[in-house]
Amino acid sequence: MERVEVSAPGKLMLFGEHAVVYGRPCIVTAVDHRMRVAVEIADGDNLELYAPDVDVVGYVERMNNLGGKEAPKGTRFVSVAVRNFFNSFGIKSGLKIETRSDFSSEFGFGSSSAVTVGVIKALSEVFEKPLDNKKIFNLSYNTILDVQGVGSGFDVAAAIWGGTIYFVTGGKKIEPLAVSELPLVVGYTGVKADTPTLVRQVANFYEENKGLVGKIFDSVGDITKESRKALLKGDYKRLGKLMDENQVLLEKLRIGSPELSNLILAARKGGAYGAKLSGAGGGDCMIAFVPKDSAKLVEKTIEEKGGKIINVRTGARGVRLED
Repeated sequence: MERVEVSAPGKLMLFGEHAVVYGRPCIVTAVDHRMRVAVEIADGDNLELYAPDVDVVGYVERMNNLGGKEAPKGTRFVSVAVRNFFNSFGIKSGLKIETRSDFSSEFGFGSSSAVTVGVIKALSEVFEKPLDNKKIFNLSYNTILDVQGVGSGFDVAAAIWGGTIYFVTGGKKIEPLAVSELPLVVGYTGVKADTPTLVRQVANFYEENKGLVGKIFDSVGDITKESRKALLKGDYKRLGKLMDENQVLLEKLRIGSPELSNLILAARKGGAYGAKLSGAGGGDCMIAFVPKDSAKLVEKTIEEKGGKIINVRTGARGVRLED
């Protein structure tokens, strides 16, 4: 096979952000905004990359120097994924890779993990090296750690398995949950969050206050476990209450922002069951569980506070081959 195209979904964190880095569980759902990756075998020993979403067009890198520090930021996840895959299987080849996203990298939908998973899956197909989901996870997760040094892997799992997942750091537990599409409203603050910086910020806070922050993480973990039960029952009113409790704890971790607070309060005012930030904090998106007859009003109140509504469907299919 000389050329393949695959796609992988983005994600939204429902419960457990930051605490998941420290061994507590989280719940994440895949969304129907997808990252598309095309891989083609080429002559020579170069990687040629087209990633117009991150302003990379026709970037060429030598295969013996993949993922170097001097490489543009928008290329590193792709380059390191190729390097790790080739090293795992002893492959040498030239490649052309093109990536296209259905969503902006500014939303915090996990574009880095989605593109990494997409590249690993596409390489496994084009070089006929079958990989099960756990092997794709291990290669992809190691790539994320190689590039940014930190991460729990929940967004990698969402991109691979799809659906809604109960997850523990490093893939120690990956439990797909049998739930239907969720009644969520998603509001974008207009502020791009820097995930690695926020993760390090929380890590520093933890080092300075292990007792206090450890208790916060424990409480977040307990909320996540309760949320799993409520999700399986379809108890969205209970989930909204748990969201509000989770948000209080996230604010104690100092990762809120005025923009997030404004949209969260607006969603509650509009009739949401509950609302919280989703992801690293500091910006990006907030989410709200809403009664179906209140969704439009919740969206309106969010927009009135300067938020942008992002239409998503949850529980999207995981990484897949495209025709």
